[in-house]
Amino acid sequence: MELGQINTLEILRETDHGVYLIDDEDNEVLLPNRYVPSEFKIWDKIDVFIYLDNEERLVATTDIPYIKRNEFALLRCNQVTDFGAFLDWGLVKELFCPFKEQAFKMKPGGWYLVHCYLDEKTERLVASSKTNRFLDNKELTVEQFQEVDLIVSHPSDIGWNVIVNKKHIGLIYKDNIYRDISVGDKLKGIVKKIRPGNKLDITLEKIGYRNIEPNAQRILKELEDNSGFLNLTDKSNPELIKDTLQMSKKNFKKAIGSLYKQRQIEIKPDGIYLV
Repeated sequence: MELGQINTLEILRETDHGVYLIDDEDNEVLLPNRYVPSEFKIWDKIDVFIYLDNEERLVATTDIPYIKRNEFALLRCNQVTDFGAFLDWGLVKELFCPFKEQAFKMKPGGWYLVHCYLDEKTERLVASSKTNRFLDNKELTVEQFQEVDLIVSHPSDIGWNVIVNKKHIGLIYKDNIYRDISVGDKLKGIVKKIRPGNKLDITLEKIGYRNIEPNAQRILKELEDNSGFLNLTDKSNPELIKDTLQMSKKNFKKAIGSLYKQRQIEIKPDGIYLV
């Protein structure tokens, strides 16, 4: 029975307070009445999230929290007390974030990117906004040009730091960002380069020939949405291309070159036309 995770358990018996569930090792946990299905049979299997209630007892719920153990998520701070902050993670009992685990002092109503982990001293699930300490680039599990899952972490002077595959820290340079992104956004990206020290350069665009087709499709859709015409050419201002299509001028030129070769567009002095 894993604390802070979804567990598949069997219904063992019914009581006045709910039903007791059991795992393969005969551990039992209560599923309170408010979460019990309207129809069930003994030994039915059910997926539940396991955590500690207000009296520090194991309890099950069919509600799925916004964050589980060893995950990252953007959560709202509901209140701050003398002990620390309490975050909304979608369950009745709020997720506790001690002051020592706050990268910046949390305030009620604020949103914070946090990591959920099991505190070995207290055996409780807690949150930490010091997310970098849960990431490690010493032994990489990714390769150059690999597609990866990203969570936007925090900005820097040269771009945005991102969490890569929930394991590593990476950086997207400003000149590789062609759309608005915010802390907590979940995106797909590509490992553009691995620099000395296992530092990861990430791009949101596919690299080289891999990028031609998606960008070409984006241009075709814009043409269709604009009566078959776009006031853009290979001489257009890069900022105009970025604002219109969320791509660099270099990738725009590659994409229209591909479309032109396939005879899907015409390129004229005033713009591009859908054939």
